[in-house]
Amino acid sequence: MNTLKLYEKKIISDKEFPVQIFENKIKKKGVYYPLHWHEHLEMHYILKGKGIMYCNQKKFNVNEDTLVIINSNELHKGISNSTNFHSLVMIFEMDVFSKEIANHHVIFQTLINSDKKIKSLFLSIFKENFEKRFGYKLAMKGKIYELISYLIRNYVSKALSNKQNIIRTKNLTRLNTVIQYIQENYTSNITVKDLAKLIHLSEYRFSHLFKENIGQSPINYINEIRLKKAYNLLKQHDMSMLEICFAVGFNDYNNFGRLFKKYYGFPPSKV
Repeated sequence: MNTLKLYEKKIISDKEFPVQIFENKIKKKGVYYPLHWHEHLEMHYILKGKGIMYCNQKKFNVNEDTLVIINSNELHKGISNSTNFHSLVMIFEMDVFSKEIANHHVIFQTLINSDKKIKSLFLSIFKENFEKRFGYKLAMKGKIYELISYLIRNYVSKALSNKQNIIRTKNLTRLNTVIQYIQENYTSNITVKDLAKLIHLSEYRFSHLFKENIGQSPINYINEIRLKKAYNLLKQHDMSMLEICFAVGFNDYNNFGRLFKKYYGFPPSKV
């Protein structure tokens, strides 16, 4: 079983050019990257298609010529609403390019629409990466510096204090611990009290923190995990619905059926 983690450790080993750069070409609708966070700055420039980006539980509709900026330590996920979704993606640590900016914990505007300067810089960076002519890494660095400077001067939302940044990172680390625990123990009877105790918080504070960052209550999230596991087991046709109900952690078959139909729009028998 794959362990679900919110935290994603990015390792960029190229010291000469410490940037991860790639294209996303999605040919079907649905989630194309799940909820996660990391310390790196992540940018998606949408060339084709429509989709939705969730960042810290805020929903952003994206389409052609939209730039999405995922700041350091922000929970985010992406959904394609098209069968031809194409984006350019760039990931790097800000302190590699500017310790001055990194130390100010600058938060960029999440969504930027139809900025010709940004589009020109992104296309130029990816053109250099594609052609790989002599000195292309140096040329790309120069254009990334120009992009950062332009964003700093035009699209900064706010700057966090050191204390705010530390608290945000600490809360995400706590949630990662909880998500992993749920993934490993969803078949057991998990209570909010158990989860709150796991990260040394009161039930009230924990429930507020969880819903604020994940977008739903801990119990609803646990049930969602169980329902997804049940759906996969039902497709295999190796177990009865009653067996699957108890196997994924539900202790009431009627409640399982009701929640399944509410979540998927049809009863378990229709899988």
